[in-house]
Amino acid sequence: MRTIDEVRADFHSAFEGVGKGYAEISFITSDLLWRILTGKRWDILTAMAGAGEMSIREVARKVDRDVKAVHGDVTGLIKNGIVRRGDSGKVIFPYDFFELRVSNRRAAA
Repeated sequence: MRTIDEVRADFHSAFEGVGKGYAEISFITSDLLWRILTGKRWDILTAMAGAGEMSIREVARKVDRDVKAVHGDVTGLIKNGIVRRGDSGKVIFPYDFFELRVSNRRAAA
């Protein structure tokens, strides 16, 4: 199992272009996964994928939701290292697509 700090470090490296050319994130528990990647946040990531830097208002328009609610979800994604602020201050998810792979394999004791 990996700590949240290890996961965040991987994302920061991927944002800077270090490593594998893609980002990989692991969650300690399935509860944490679903708490961070809610259905509405999944929609936000789908809307942001490949779109470059966007304002919160632009994201809200794309997902047809209230700006304040989207701001809260994007803030959560930023806090967990999945989305970041770009140089312009707008938000960015710098990948063209993403996929979710789920396993119930336990880590070696």
